[in-house]
Amino acid sequence: MAQVKSLKNLRRPAVVAAFGGWNDAGDAASGVIDHLAEITSAKLAFAMDPDDYYDFQVNRPTIATTSGGERTLRWPTTEVLVAPLPERDLVLIGGPEPNFHWRGYCAALISAIRTVNPEIVVLLGAMLTDAPHSRPVPVSASTSTAEASAALGLELSDYEGPSGILSVLAADCAVLGLPAASLWASVPHYVAEPPNPKATLALLDRLEDLLDTPLDTGDLSDQATQWESQVNELASEDSDISAYISALEERRDEAQPEPQGDAIAAEIQRYLRRRRNPPASGIR
Repeated sequence: MAQVKSLKNLRRPAVVAAFGGWNDAGDAASGVIDHLAEITSAKLAFAMDPDDYYDFQVNRPTIATTSGGERTLRWPTTEVLVAPLPERDLVLIGGPEPNFHWRGYCAALISAIRTVNPEIVVLLGAMLTDAPHSRPVPVSASTSTAEASAALGLELSDYEGPSGILSVLAADCAVLGLPAASLWASVPHYVAEPPNPKATLALLDRLEDLLDTPLDTGDLSDQATQWESQVNELASEDSDISAYISALEERRDEAQPEPQGDAIAAEIQRYLRRRRNPPASGIR
């Protein structure tokens, strides 16, 4: 990817961040960053120095062969990318959750975010839950300050407990008065192996709603359908798993028997938005 010289003077910028590891069940959140980077031909602004933040025995470098037959060594790092859309520019932040120096790491990212001067910062995560794979993926949306809650129309987070790098970044955004939202997808714990395109698609749809900007889903819908069919097939081979999933489905349907009004309205708005402004795969 060719480098861009500056993160300044972007069009209606929004920052979207996700980190692999603890925050990223089924690689669902990082899958959104990868998808958006690919469909927009995102350009690299800068990458963090891996020596400062990563334990290479935990996040090991990888060796790969390029299409030209060249052997390359890739070190784990966090990249900051600029993804152009027809209506605005997205700044994508993605990489493994750091192992060291979290405060310095977040300070470097916050410095970049302040340079961007975004309209909103969206932090994406995914967690393992007892959600059945055959039902719509629950995506929770929240923010950490009363001001952002009122401005964005999101619930104020009341979570207490162990935190990942997303929570640290959210706290730093709050200190600086940057409007930040967190979106978390629920990934079935019994199919934790990545990828999970259904959860990635759910996060992407919710991100589109929050940004009020059409986002090209590419072939994620087909991948999600294929993934669900494969899980159904595997589950059918084990009666205990099938019974467990049926119990989860029954519990989910009793708690939410019909699509909620907000969900229906969001789907209609998404359809109208894409019809009015068809999502394009970035600006070439």
